[in-house]
Amino acid sequence: MAEAPPPCRGQDPSVAALLAVRPALSMHAMDGLVLEDVPLNAIADALGTPTWVMSAGTLRTRYRHLAAAFRATGQAVSIHFAVKANDHLAVLRVLAAEGAGADVVSGGELRRAMAAGIPAGRIVFSGVGKTVVEMQAALRVGIAQINVESAEELELLSIVAQAEGLEAPVALRINPDVDAGTHAKITTGLATNKFGIPYNRAVELYAHAASLPGIRPVGLAMHIGSQIVRMQPYRTAYARLAALVHAIRARGLKVDVLDCGGGLGISYRDETEGAPEALAAAIHTELGGLDTHLAIEPGRWLAGPAGVLLSTVILRKRGYDGMPPFLVLDAAMNDLMRPSLYDAWHGIIPLAAATAAAKEEQVHVVGPVCESGDTFGHDRTLPHMEAGARVALLDCGAYGMVMSSTYNARPLAAQVMVDGSRWAVIRERQTVEELWAADSIPQWVNQTLLPSGGGL
Repeated sequence: MAEAPPPCRGQDPSVAALLAVRPALSMHAMDGLVLEDVPLNAIADALGTPTWVMSAGTLRTRYRHLAAAFRATGQAVSIHFAVKANDHLAVLRVLAAEGAGADVVSGGELRRAMAAGIPAGRIVFSGVGKTVVEMQAALRVGIAQINVESAEELELLSIVAQAEGLEAPVALRINPDVDAGTHAKITTGLATNKFGIPYNRAVELYAHAASLPGIRPVGLAMHIGSQIVRMQPYRTAYARLAALVHAIRARGLKVDVLDCGGGLGISYRDETEGAPEALAAAIHTELGGLDTHLAIEPGRWLAGPAGVLLSTVILRKRGYDGMPPFLVLDAAMNDLMRPSLYDAWHGIIPLAAATAAAKEEQVHVVGPVCESGDTFGHDRTLPHMEAGARVALLDCGAYGMVMSSTYNARPLAAQVMVDGSRWAVIRERQTVEELWAADSIPQWVNQTLLPSGGGL
């Protein structure tokens, strides 16, 4: 779930430019880089690096901004946080306290959301491959809505609901065949994508759903992609959704809910961030007069700017003659996968004020994993740094820790949450021993070892 780098627009933003549009971050002469009121060096001193840090204040501020934008239209909208963006219980609890529901795509996410205090009645279940067990779990807890993505899934859900003696509240997720103008791997509303029901089959399938035992069709859902910063794709998709509502109601069927999806983009480099006010206006204009309950599923826009990844320069490696040097960090692609998977761009800021003010140079920023793709940026313009310098990789609160792995036998990094001047560890750093704690060796495996000092 990540976007391609923006087209080259000249030199990378400076430290000052990056800080200017990130109000939770500031640079203090003595304390260095501060998130809310917590010096990030204090966290690195206590826990080491790499370490993830989430800002509770940023989560609240952005949620309230989003909610206010929709209130201003006079249209009530339910906000369901996309748990796939960041599934930590502390993150979910902060958003739940603000009134957020959840959009989940697995049985595990359903259980996580409920464990964080989000009631099943505020949870919608999306995804193209729900299993029978996941369907059963969702029905048994009284989930608000299941977003069905195919005719085949609808038939299976009918069977499961009948066996459970329950009724499944269903929204059909429609694929409008609209280009969101984003990276091919995170667009979800084209006919070539695996997601959703083909637009031209939606009316007939909705009518069929109304005839199925155990199925209660409540409305329609749509999600066209992620990291969207232009409103035209939304407006086009929502206009198509409105046309479906009219066509379905012409059959004498009820449409009570419209789930408008998520995908609102943020500014990683120097893009124009997606504006909640513009999204609210697009939804209100295209769908506001249909007398339905509206819902959205934001993820990245809420959580992305709330998180940073702290890392330390292990060494400065000289490049070939005339080529930039390599800054090798102790964070790697197993921690933050987005740059290596999608060439995604993340701002990088030194934690020390003096380092942040150093003369700029071009460098390659890489990790220590044994893959050429383990890189955070080629030809990046950054202040001069030597081994031991600490940095923060910005805007890592969405699709960061949640996508981490233990590749190269690298333990998962520690996680911290800050709130004003307070901070707390919300997940301890994994130990090396924990990497194999669940491993077992079958008795029939030959366990004869080479004698001490033996070789090939």
